[in-house]
Amino acid sequence: MAQRGQRQAGATRTAPRAQRRARDEEGLFPVLAKAVREVEGAAQRGRLRPSSRTKFQVIALLVREERARVKADSSLTEGQRAEALKRLDGIATILAKTAARDTSLLSLLAEDALVTGAAKTLRSEMLVAGGMEAEPEPEPEPESVTAPAPTERRVVPQSVVARQLANPFLAPDFSAAQHQRVRHGRLSNWELLGPLFRSFEEGGGTSCMDLPEPASLQSLQAPGGQVLMHHQAQVVEAAREGHRTFLLADEPGLGKTAQALLAAQAADAYPLLAVVPNVVKANWAREAQLWTPKHKATVIHGDGHTIDGFADIIVVNYEVLDRHVGWLGDLGFRGMVVDEAHFIKNKSSQRSQHVLQLSERIRQRMANPLLMALTGTPLINDIEDFRAIWQFLGWIDDKQPRARLMEKLEDVGLTPADVGFYASARASVVDLGIVRRRKVDVASDIPARRIADLPVELDDEAGRSIRAAERELAKRLVQRYESALAARGTGVPADGGIDHDLVRRVATWEREEANNSKADGNVFGMLRRIGQAKAELAADYAAQLARSVGKVVFFAKHIDVMDAAEELFARRGIRYSSIRGDQTSKARQQQVDAFMTDPDVAVAVCSLTAAGVGLNLQVASNVVLAELSWTDAEQTQAIDRVHRIGQGDPVTAWRIIAAQTMDTKIAQLIDSKAGLAARALDGSDEEVSSSADIQLEALVALLTEALTEQLAAAS
Repeated sequence: MAQRGQRQAGATRTAPRAQRRARDEEGLFPVLAKAVREVEGAAQRGRLRPSSRTKFQVIALLVREERARVKADSSLTEGQRAEALKRLDGIATILAKTAARDTSLLSLLAEDALVTGAAKTLRSEMLVAGGMEAEPEPEPEPESVTAPAPTERRVVPQSVVARQLANPFLAPDFSAAQHQRVRHGRLSNWELLGPLFRSFEEGGGTSCMDLPEPASLQSLQAPGGQVLMHHQAQVVEAAREGHRTFLLADEPGLGKTAQALLAAQAADAYPLLAVVPNVVKANWAREAQLWTPKHKATVIHGDGHTIDGFADIIVVNYEVLDRHVGWLGDLGFRGMVVDEAHFIKNKSSQRSQHVLQLSERIRQRMANPLLMALTGTPLINDIEDFRAIWQFLGWIDDKQPRARLMEKLEDVGLTPADVGFYASARASVVDLGIVRRRKVDVASDIPARRIADLPVELDDEAGRSIRAAERELAKRLVQRYESALAARGTGVPADGGIDHDLVRRVATWEREEANNSKADGNVFGMLRRIGQAKAELAADYAAQLARSVGKVVFFAKHIDVMDAAEELFARRGIRYSSIRGDQTSKARQQQVDAFMTDPDVAVAVCSLTAAGVGLNLQVASNVVLAELSWTDAEQTQAIDRVHRIGQGDPVTAWRIIAAQTMDTKIAQLIDSKAGLAARALDGSDEEVSSSADIQLEALVALLTEALTEQLAAAS
């Protein structure tokens, strides 16, 4: 009896353990545990494939959902809840370790990270495997691309109304209507979009279409004498020969803007719409004036009150596209360019829907418009980042390839079940217009060291305050000039013009006082405020470069600009080194070594004065100059941290310039002094320009411009 009682007691004690083991082997937990171990193992073996990245994201989503469910489930005891949360923490820990091994996975954990169709499908499969019912995905609205939800505020500038009244009838173009019909053949019952995307993962082969040789580079010359490089001219020649869709994915620094503008000119694709990030819209207007001066460009700011509705090229930034999308769709564009096209990869975002709507409206009116997507980073997280870009270009719709691509696939004669399908499918898509060149591939076409200006618009309160302060500085200089005229008793010059000698003396007085003052209203304070206002824009561009082309050196003059940049990099999950003047030699060298040797350290944030000399940072080939120097020599020294012996790639220095501020004057002065220095130093070691020269000339230019405007108003 005692033995039987002991056996019964033992059975009672072991029953909960067996039940726990049974619970462990069913439900969602074992599905998540198995999946996270698979991802961890793949990460240990090397770079994760897109399928593993998708699995990583889905696991993270399900862990979040399950944690929220467990915390809210009132039927669980405290012990059961603690056990479930502990298991979820274990899975989350493995995810964190995997992300530490491959930091690019961190972007998939963001709240606003794009959840692709493949991720949604896998999530449903994992829920079903865990014995849970997957919620059905909502059916997409049939008009989601062609008619996004109306925005709260739409505007129509008056100059656009005038253009519409001048040309109220826009005849559709039926010249290529036959290409709109999909040819049905052996592939008509196949799901093709998934295999097409995978073909860029598995198919191998080239990523650049065959491009024609240009007849003459001299014929593609800007009025100022600048000639297109060979690789740029090839794209323009393709447009001249009739090619009309391009995914121009050249590396940054290879002149995609000029290629797009001249391709539009070759295709006579006017009016042309350019949708661009705010940071580069001023640069688009300047490049249009440089390369296609006969076709006026206008830039939409805010509600567009200042635009020229009759311009050939209309530039709009993503941030204000929503309020202008209505009239833009009715204007009758024959071409459309989307710059930094990876901005539209999330098809659920409003800006992506507006871009797709506009391209569809253009295709409805015109059978063969010029459509160009420009990006140095066509793929960020997943192979399906291609989807929105291909749809913008008209290669696919929501469910299948469009006519031209389907025709190419049918001509191949293979299905996704055939071995050779993926390579041929990739080639078919590339032939539609993918162009990808790297700097190293066209190194003979570009200079070994290049400075590229990137104008930025300061549209916020800080920008308005800076422009107001510049006006106050100019007003003070004019008052000082007029007081000096009155004091000497001779009045205005005999010819009624400007006394340029006195202008220079007034500028000299102002500079000397500025040297002894800490006021923000002087020329030094102005430049510091401009640097602060540009800080995040410059850092954002450096982050884009780091993601697309590798390591970047970021230079700034002021500590607060460096601080702002480092805060942005930290928010983006971008690792950086910080090289400052207040560091010990040992600490500084540790930061340099980390940047040079650690592949995960993407950016070196450097003080222009502390790191501008004596450092070797040639592991990078891109430099971002967030603030301007006072001399070309200081600027050159900074660039030479990268452009030096041991550098195997062409170097590009991106100089961030605040448009419509003193920044532009100083940049022009630095460049003019550099030209003089280059000529004078042929046989001389003397420094031609100094910081005092630039400071003085900037004040002279500001005062001269203000006096000229005053005389013009008086006359």
